[in-house]
Amino acid sequence: MIIKIALLLIFFAMMITVGILCRRSATDVNGFVLGGRSVGPWLTAFAYGTSYFSAVIFIGYAGQFGWKFGVASTWIGIGNAVLGSLLAWVILGRRTRLMTQHLGSATMPEFFEKRYASKNLKIAAAIIIFIFMIPYTASLYNGLSRLFSMAFAIDYSVCIIAMALLTAVYVIVGGYMATAVNDFIQGIIMLFGIVAVIAAVLNQNGGLMGSIAGLAEVTDPALEYGEVPGIFASMFGPDPINLLAVVILTSLGTWGLPQMVGKFYAIKSEKAIGKGTIISTLFAIVVAGGCYFLGGFGRLFYTPGENGAVVFDNIIPTMLEKLPDLLIAIVVILVLSASMSTLSSLVLTSSSTVTIDLIKPLSKNFNEKKQLITLRIFIAVFVIISAVIALLQHMYNISSIAQLMGISWGAMAGAFLAPFLYGLYWKRTTKVACWVSFGFGVVVMIANMLARSAFPAIIQSPVNCGAFVMIVSLVLVPVVSLLTPAPKKDAVDGMFSCYDAESVAPAKEYLGK
Repeated sequence: MIIKIALLLIFFAMMITVGILCRRSATDVNGFVLGGRSVGPWLTAFAYGTSYFSAVIFIGYAGQFGWKFGVASTWIGIGNAVLGSLLAWVILGRRTRLMTQHLGSATMPEFFEKRYASKNLKIAAAIIIFIFMIPYTASLYNGLSRLFSMAFAIDYSVCIIAMALLTAVYVIVGGYMATAVNDFIQGIIMLFGIVAVIAAVLNQNGGLMGSIAGLAEVTDPALEYGEVPGIFASMFGPDPINLLAVVILTSLGTWGLPQMVGKFYAIKSEKAIGKGTIISTLFAIVVAGGCYFLGGFGRLFYTPGENGAVVFDNIIPTMLEKLPDLLIAIVVILVLSASMSTLSSLVLTSSSTVTIDLIKPLSKNFNEKKQLITLRIFIAVFVIISAVIALLQHMYNISSIAQLMGISWGAMAGAFLAPFLYGLYWKRTTKVACWVSFGFGVVVMIANMLARSAFPAIIQSPVNCGAFVMIVSLVLVPVVSLLTPAPKKDAVDGMFSCYDAESVAPAKEYLGK
C-alpha cells in the first residue's frame, strides 16, 4: 500500500507542477486553446494518442470485446493504429492545419461556420458537442473507479472527486500546453505499463503459448459459433461482422471527433506532421493493440455471475487482481494516465466550444481576458457535470462503459465526420449536406438510445449503430451536395487558396526546383 500511495503522490505532483510551469503559455485564447499553434511532433502525437485511449478502452472495450471476440479483438487495436491514427494523420493532418489557420478557426464549430458560411451551423455543432461529450466524459471515471476499488478498496466517489479535481487544476492553470506536456508524460507511462502488464498477466497461465492453448479450449454455447473448437483463439473469432463494426466505430470515428481533430490545429510545421504520423501510429499499435490483445484472454480469468451474467467492466480488473503490488500500482498509474489525458482533452474541447462558439458571438465586449476567465470557469463546470453523471450512472447502473462511449462517438462522428472531411477536400460540398449529416447522426443515435428494440438486430448495439451512421453519412453528404445549389465559387476558391500558396523549403526536405 505504501508503494501504491507513493507512486500516486509522485504522479499527482508531476501533473500539478507541469500545469504551473505551463501557465505562461496560457495568457491568451490562442495559447490557452491551441498552444499558440506551435506544438511539436512528439507532444502532438502523444496528445493525440492519449486522448484516443483511456480507461474506456483499457477497462470497458478491452473487457467487453475481448470477451466477445477472443484474441481476434486485437484487430480493433490494429484498426485504431492504421485507420484511426496513420490514415487520420495522412489524410487530415496537413489540410486541417492549413485550412483552419487560413479561416482563423480555433474549434470545429468555427470551422463549419466559416467553411459553409453559416452561423447556425456553428451553434448546432456546439450544442451537439456540449450534449454528447458529457456521457463520454462520465464513462472515463467509471472504468478508473473499478480499478481503484480493486487496488485500494477506496469508495467510488473518492476516486471520482480526486481525478476530477486534479485534472481541473492543471488544465485550468496551464491550458492546452499543460495538457500536451502531461499527455506526453502519461503516454510514456502507458507504453511501458501496458507491456509489463501483458507479460505479467499471461505469465499466470504459462506465458503466451500457454494462454493461447488455454483459450483454445474455451467454448460458449450462448454464441452462434461459440462451441467451435479454438474459436476464441482464432484469427477472426466467433463474430467477424460485429468485430468489423467495432473497428469502424473506434477507428474511423476519430476523424470526426472534435477533441481528436483539434490536435491537428495546433501542430507546428510540415516536418512535425511527418514525425507525428509515425509516432502516433506506433503509440497506437502498442497501447491499443496491447489493450485489446490482453482483453482477448479475459475468459481465462473471469467467471460469469448468476444466470451466466457477465459484467464486462469487471473483466480486466479481475485479470489484474493477482498481480504483485508494484505491478498493480503501475496499472493504476497507467489507467489514471489514460483517463486523465482524455478527460483533460474533452473538457478543454467542451469549454472552448461553449466559450468561443456560443457565448462570444452574443457578447459585445467579450475581450481576451473575459474569454480566458470564461474558458476556465467552463472547464470546472464540465468536470463537475461529468463527475455528477458518473456518480449517478454508478448508483443506478444505467449503462456500461462501452454503451456510453458508443452513443457519444456515434452521434458526434456521425454528424461531423463527412462534412469535415469533404469540406477539406471538395469545393462542391454544400451547407445543406452539412445540415443533413448533423441531423442524421444525432437523430439516429438518439432513436437508438430510446427505442433500441425497434432497430434491425444488426444495428441495435450503439457500437454497430454508430458505425452505420458514419458510413451512411459519407454517402449522404456527396449525394445531397450534388442535389443542392453549389456554394459561391469565389468564396470557396478563396478558402482553398491556402493549399496553393507557395512555400520555400530546403533541399534536404524537398527534391524540387
